[in-house]
Amino acid sequence: MNSYHDKTKHSYYSVRENANYLDWSTQPSTYKIYPDSFKRTKLESEVPEHSFIYRIGGISAKKSYPGSEYFLRTNPSAGALFPNELYFQVRGVDAFADGIYHFDVLHGSVALLHALDDDGVEVNLGLKQRINGYIFLLSAVYFRSSWKYRDRAFRYCLLDGGHLLGQIEASSFLKDFACRHHYDFDKEALNAMFGFQEKEFFIASSIVGIPSPKPLPKALDIALPYVEATGSFAANEVIVSAYHDSLKIVSKKACTRPAKLTFRKDVFEECMMTRRSIRQMHKEGIKKEAFTFIMDVVHQAVMSDVDEEVDIYVIVNRVIDMPLGIYKNGQFIQYGDFARKAGYLCLEQYHLGENAAFTVFLAGHSDNYQAMYMKAGIVGERLYLASHYLQIGCSGIGAYYDDEVVDFLGLDEETMILYGICVGN
Repeated sequence: MNSYHDKTKHSYYSVRENANYLDWSTQPSTYKIYPDSFKRTKLESEVPEHSFIYRIGGISAKKSYPGSEYFLRTNPSAGALFPNELYFQVRGVDAFADGIYHFDVLHGSVALLHALDDDGVEVNLGLKQRINGYIFLLSAVYFRSSWKYRDRAFRYCLLDGGHLLGQIEASSFLKDFACRHHYDFDKEALNAMFGFQEKEFFIASSIVGIPSPKPLPKALDIALPYVEATGSFAANEVIVSAYHDSLKIVSKKACTRPAKLTFRKDVFEECMMTRRSIRQMHKEGIKKEAFTFIMDVVHQAVMSDVDEEVDIYVIVNRVIDMPLGIYKNGQFIQYGDFARKAGYLCLEQYHLGENAAFTVFLAGHSDNYQAMYMKAGIVGERLYLASHYLQIGCSGIGAYYDDEVVDFLGLDEETMILYGICVGN
């Protein structure tokens, strides 16, 4: 996947030579809504299982402007374009009939797409046991992002998908359940069953449940109708090819260790519902204890069937009682005041990269591109939630000068920069 990654790099010259002028008349919808022929269940806040679903990606606030309304969600998204859709199978949960559902974010409800008989997605995912609880399926509706970000949008589909996986992890923590993410399954077969027509595609699964002693169900075999998810649409062959080229999993290793999170649940639940991306930072320092707490959260294990190494580079600008400079995976590697450089590398967003207490760059090198990129998104979501938990601002940055970040950090040319995140007040 280095070819796709190389093709979509930003540089000082590329962002000036290839300006993107948006046609606002073609802006895609960010909501997929199944027709009324599918039975719907309104998510009620007083029902714990409903709240569990809603926290993952529901609407958390509304902003009104003359002639329009703008909705914020619990999960962050590049450009607020929200390219990911959430489906889930549920079995043995009192609040829902056993079935496969789609989360209708706009209406705060779920649509029953298929009632389970003696079937389910377990076999389709390569699982060996029936699961009681939830099996989530995440998809990407790529035109929502490619409309604005063009070829680079596949990166954002994966990063935003990782953020959504991070929200599943966080909502599961409030239920005292672990979640484990899955990437190695026949996504193309499920794409066909769900009628996606190459306009939408599955990228990940996440399990929040326990094995059942009952026999493994039959494989899911359905044929759902195509449902429009964007309104307008323009195909992008670069993204479609990148998706298919990155489906094969190679040399996978699993992580079976759960994350050990120590948040106070009442505070953390409120944090999940009020999290925002800060757009301006003011060169305020933070305490070393806060930095240590945040770093402990992001370095926790991520349970999955395809665990990829993502290196966490931190440029400390103003953390009280900590040396300025660069840290890799918690180890100090170079002294220096690099705040101005960090701002430049973040596509010259000095109000973020330079003014932040610290700036993070996530890097990796793997042939399992989708799993690696989504793990970066999970780390990013942990940064958001841990920072907001301490009332510290956070902003994810998917646009940066790729090769210049590699050079600055002294990495080999095969290393891919996956994400930038700024933390501060």
